[in-house]
Amino acid sequence: MQKVMISIMLCLVLSIPSRALCGTDKDTKSWTGNVNLFFGEKFLDKDDWEPVDKQIEAGILMDVKHRNVPFSLAFDVLYSKDKEDIDSLDLGIGPFYTNVESRIMEFDVGVRKIWECPKNVRPFIGIGLASIDGEVRAQSFGRSVSDEDLGYGMWADIGAYITLAERFNIGIEARWSNVQINLYGAEARVGGWHVGALSGIHW
Repeated sequence: MQKVMISIMLCLVLSIPSRALCGTDKDTKSWTGNVNLFFGEKFLDKDDWEPVDKQIEAGILMDVKHRNVPFSLAFDVLYSKDKEDIDSLDLGIGPFYTNVESRIMEFDVGVRKIWECPKNVRPFIGIGLASIDGEVRAQSFGRSVSDEDLGYGMWADIGAYITLAERFNIGIEARWSNVQINLYGAEARVGGWHVGALSGIHW
């Protein structure tokens, strides 16, 4: 029920015309859009992912909008990865380590509302469907085991950027995704919080 209420509230916000919050739209072209590079960190559930629950993340955030539609179509791709060594055994000659490595690929589609504000400031929020592929690999004593799974869920984001010279974007974004997969016979929440900076091009 909570997810339904969040979705309804976001849909209502997405339908608010830009002029209601930040004045009239500046772009008069039929189609506008953005391609932004994202770089930041993804925070996974500690119970499911420790010691690789904080991952460096990079991605591409894309959106396109027709002037007669109050929101943009969003297409985002994000990739995160982390690797850690943990003590596994001590035989009296020093500790032996297990190397744990994880990688996560996330594909998000949905809608994003971008407002046109003074001084080329563009706050935005978005919501949509997420597809996330997660893999964990452990290696010790020359042997390795790995497991991988794909799951589906939802995502939402919020942020703002400034468009310089009506062409170049620079800003920040926070994103949340909620997807569960099965690794080594147990459920794992592969979504989480994403926080970082973005830069790119507006047209």
